[in-house]
Formats: sequence, C-alpha cells, structure tokens
Amino acid sequence: MNLSQKLQRAQADTRRQFFAQAGLGLGAIALSSLLNQESQAAKPNWQIPAKAKNIIYLHMAGSPSQLELFDHKPTLSRLHNTECPKEYLEGKRFAFIRGVPKMLGSQAQFKQHGESGQWVSNHLPNLSKVIDDLCVIRTVHTEQFNHSPAQLFMHTGNSLLGYPAMGSWVTYGLGSENENLPGFVVLSSGGKTPSAGKSLWGSGFLPTVYQGVQCRTDGGDPILFLSNPDGMSRAGRRKTIDAIADLNRYQHQHIGDPETLTRIAQYELSFRMQMFVPEVMDIGKESKETLELYGAQPGYVSEAESAADPRRLYKGNDPTFANNCLLARRLVENGVRFVQLYDWGWDHHGSSPGESIDETLPIKCQQTERAIAGLITDLKQRGLFDETLIVWGGEFGRTPMMQNNVNKDLKKGFVGRDHHPHAFTMWMAGGGIRGGAYGQTDDIGYYIAENPVSVRDLQATILHQIGIDPHKFSFPYQGLQQRLIGPTEEGRVLKEILA
Repeated sequence: MNLSQKLQRAQADTRRQFFAQAGLGLGAIALSSLLNQESQAAKPNWQIPAKAKNIIYLHMAGSPSQLELFDHKPTLSRLHNTECPKEYLEGKRFAFIRGVPKMLGSQAQFKQHGESGQWVSNHLPNLSKVIDDLCVIRTVHTEQFNHSPAQLFMHTGNSLLGYPAMGSWVTYGLGSENENLPGFVVLSSGGKTPSAGKSLWGSGFLPTVYQGVQCRTDGGDPILFLSNPDGMSRAGRRKTIDAIADLNRYQHQHIGDPETLTRIAQYELSFRMQMFVPEVMDIGKESKETLELYGAQPGYVSEAESAADPRRLYKGNDPTFANNCLLARRLVENGVRFVQLYDWGWDHHGSSPGESIDETLPIKCQQTERAIAGLITDLKQRGLFDETLIVWGGEFGRTPMMQNNVNKDLKKGFVGRDHHPHAFTMWMAGGGIRGGAYGQTDDIGYYIAENPVSVRDLQATILHQIGIDPHKFSFPYQGLQQRLIGPTEEGRVLKEILA
C-alpha cells in the first residue's frame, strides 16, 4: 500500500474505529474525556463520593505574613524590639536573617469576629464579615523555605521541575464538565508570574492536554493565538484542523505516541473555545451590583502589567485580582473544574523601599480581600458555595523576628519578616469544609503547638473533597506509582475540618 492509499484509508476511519484501534492508552483516555466520548464501564477504584465539583485556588505568591492576618500573638507584641532568643536561631536555616535579629510584634490590630470568635486583623475588614465560612488552618508546615521550590512543592507535590500541577492531576482524574472549555484555567495578577513560573501549571509527565490554560483579563484576546489570523474564516479553520487531524491520526497509527492524540484534542478544544471563551470571559455582562461586590472593573489594564518596574503595583489600587475572582466564579459556573489564581507581591522582607511589611501588606490586602469576600458571598447567593472548594494561602509563612536589614543609603531600617516554613496559615471554604479554626501555634508563632498540617495533608484533603482517593490515585512514572501526595502515599485527609 503506497502513502496515498494509506492516507485515504486513515481519512476514511471513523472516530469510533480510530479509538478502537488506538486502545486504552493515556492519550486516548485524555481525548475521550475531553471530547465527551463513552465513559469507562467501571468506575476507577480511586474515585470516591465528591463534596465539591470545582476548585478555586487563590495563591498569594511570595507568602503573606500569618502574624499580621490570622494568627494573633499578644506575647510577640510584648516582646517587640527585644533580642531574639538563641533557641530560635541556633541550628536553623533562614533565607536572609544573619546575626541576632530582634523580635517583631504584629504590624496590625486584631479583633474577634463572627459566631466562631476568630481573631482577624484590621487589614481584612471584608473577609472578617464572612469569617464563619472559613476554616482557618494555622498550623501548616512545609519542607521548603525558598520561593520557587516551595511553590512547586505546594502545587505539584515535588520541589523539582517536571511534575504535574494539582489542577492537572484533578482534570486527569475527572476531566472537564464543559467540552467547550479547558478543565484547568490559570489567571494571574500583580504584575509578575510566581517565582517558579509556568511550571506551576504544567502537566509534567501527564499528557499535555491536562496542562493549565492561562487566560488574560487585560482587554486583549483572553487566550493568546486563539483567534483566527487575518484572512482565515471559521470554515477555513475547520478544514485546516480536519487536515491536521488526519495527518496526526496517520502518525499515531504508525508510531503509536499517545501525545499525538493529545495534539488532536488540543486542536479540537481550541476550535470550540473560539466560540465559547469570549462569552465566558466577558465580565462586563455582570450587573452593577455584582461588579461592586467584587470591586471589579471590566476592561481594566493594570499599570503593573504594562510598566517596566512591577513595583509600581504598590502605588495604588489594582482591580486585576478582583476581575480574576469574578471571572473564576463565571468559569466554575460554566463547568471549569479547577481555576488557579496567582497574585504576586506578597514578599515582605523589609530590605528595600517597597518591601516594608507595614507598607506593602495593607496595600496587598486592599487589592484582594474585598474580592475574596465578594467571591464567597456571590457563590453563596448562587447556590455554588457548597460545591466549590476555595483554597487560600502562600508557599510558606513569615518569621516572628524581623529580618534585621538596614538600607545604608537612606539610613533607615525597613520592617520585614523572613521566610518561615515551620508554621503558617492557610484557609479553606465551601466544598464540604466546616468553618472555624484548626490548629494552634506557640506564643510567638514560631512552632506548632497542636494539630500540625503538612502540605501533603492539604493536598490529600483537596483531592478527597473533589472525589479522588489521594492514596489510590496514581500514575506510573520512573518505576514508581507517582501521586500528588508523593509516591510513598504521604498525607492524610483532615477529617476534623470536614463538614
């Protein structure tokens, strides 16, 4: 059979015949899931009853200080400006602290709020109104104390590059609820991507169809290169995609690489997204009341996004994050399984102007907490809160002692805290999570006093709530059954915080 005859035969194959020939490779499973083909007859052994249908993960890149937001420490305030005891320094590793620093009392005022009586700082006036909906976990700890590896560990389960993001794992396991939208969408604000870059939403060793799709909210095309080029009609694009698909099917039949099937899926999804994405991404269709609830501004272009110096972000309010929160609600409402929001600018070392914690943290809170409270309120009003799991946090916490930096040019010390992996705060809400507080740190917030929560525990709990057994859910790679929670099945589901 010559090449022309083989191509004709490949073109004549129906999609059902093609899948029958392709077998049950991962690429075929990926394409079948995305194109809503017939589901497997038996439910996978890792699938369990789900409390949540969707996840919105809010990552504050750089890591906010728990001691200025949720972890009230009067003892630390009394020790302010005293020399740090040696037991907190000897044998410890820090990113920047050198010598003997002084203790740093909280640069915020705390009050109790809600029926739960949780302590919340004055930097979070809107979030304090919905505090009873949040499960504030004060005792998270991590293995990493530098930004990039800590972010990778939090989102991929490994501090090294090349591992799938949490959103990739979830969509690999559950697929998408809407064949016209990707299952995993990424939105960013703050003028920069996180330190670990786009690896945080990569698919790693999973088929590339499961990588996160980054969308823009700056007034241009929501997704780069999604629109047809000048002179190309939709009918012309359809013919082009069909021709490329025929060639890809022929290649798969003769080479067998499952990534070829992924390529077909991506072309098909992109074609459908051309019609559906602009509608979903248009937050201008929301009511005035809803926009006001979030503090969103349709069509806003951030100065930080367009400026050469991202620190211009600190000079005023930026509604980009608010727009992204509103868009996250629209996306989960339309069946997107996992929406990841990254907001840059939460690193508060105090080593230079623009990094002082008493200057930047209030501004970052002003830019985000109203929108987060609005998101929770909006989801509740629409009946989506109980089926949407919201996660908030950074990659680690901040130290109880100041970083001890002095700017020699200005002859002024800028107040800041170093990286702290031993105890920090994150919170979850909705999706079968009960409100209240969990865990307790010591009097200065350095060590965990009760109910420690590892990053693996958080990952296991998130998977459990979305309907995946975190210990049975795996993928064979490099001779191991790889899991988001690690190949040795680390991590436990935090049943104490489940509703």
